[in-house]
Amino acid sequence: MPAVCEEIERRPTDRATLRASLEGLLRFLSSPEGRTDANCRAVDIFFCLPEEHGWSGAWDHLPPEFQDLLGDFGGALHDTVTAPEIAQNFDSTPEQLLDRTLKIVP
Repeated sequence: MPAVCEEIERRPTDRATLRASLEGLLRFLSSPEGRTDANCRAVDIFFCLPEEHGWSGAWDHLPPEFQDLLGDFGGALHDTVTAPEIAQNFDSTPEQLLDRTLKIVP
């Protein structure tokens, strides 16, 4: 996640590198090894409470499609394993977030 945070905070934004770092994180969360309750909850909390994890969490300088995506990282991603229907309803499963990431033009 350090690479993701670094890219989120970079100014000006390097869209391609940010997209690639998000893609890497989401590919991990979508994999059999990475798609665990602990991992999904950790990423959710990390994006919900960034200041408690040592980074600013400010992404208002990013293009809107990235802002929307990151907002959903800290939304219902934590429900992925324990209440998948909720995560799916909010387009916040790792697979849904990955699909949305891949649709962002770098």
